[in-house]
Amino acid sequence: MDLTYDSALALLKEFNQEPFHIKHALTVAGVMRYFAKELGYGDEEEFWEIVGLLHDLDFEQFPDQHCIKSQEIMRKRGIDERIIHATASHGYGLTVDVKPEHEMEKVLYATDELTGLIGAVALMRPSKSVSDLELKSVKKKFKTPSFAAGCSREVISQGAEMLGWTLDDLISRTILAMRATDVVD
Repeated sequence: MDLTYDSALALLKEFNQEPFHIKHALTVAGVMRYFAKELGYGDEEEFWEIVGLLHDLDFEQFPDQHCIKSQEIMRKRGIDERIIHATASHGYGLTVDVKPEHEMEKVLYATDELTGLIGAVALMRPSKSVSDLELKSVKKKFKTPSFAAGCSREVISQGAEMLGWTLDDLISRTILAMRATDVVD
């Protein structure tokens, strides 16, 4: 099955109705599109965006089978194995043993949790926006485990390491990526 952005969005909405989950998917999709362009994969922008859109396809309905059930759903529909591998790989070491291999998969792994943390920090600001968000604000909240407790600092740190980036670089670049999108997590 040749997946377009619109058909991927329809698939996402088939399995997700919660506005929070859809908003998160749109945020990660935008961040992935940004990084595709930023890292020299401009000809694959839509592919990266679709991976971001579908990364949590199964989370709302099958949270206990996250990154497992989505593979089954996508295979039944004949979706490209590269999308299946990429989306599953963000659960590496948590729910699956599918390791992020391509730079795109490492970006997804690193930024998925981080977009949630950055979004939570942005909502604390008077502007409620990433437009004026600074690295130091995110770093301060990163060090407070009770803040946005659902966002794994360990996964974020491992993601930065996988990419060969410093944590500061990952956070700064993801803030810029989120500024470039129309949606805030």
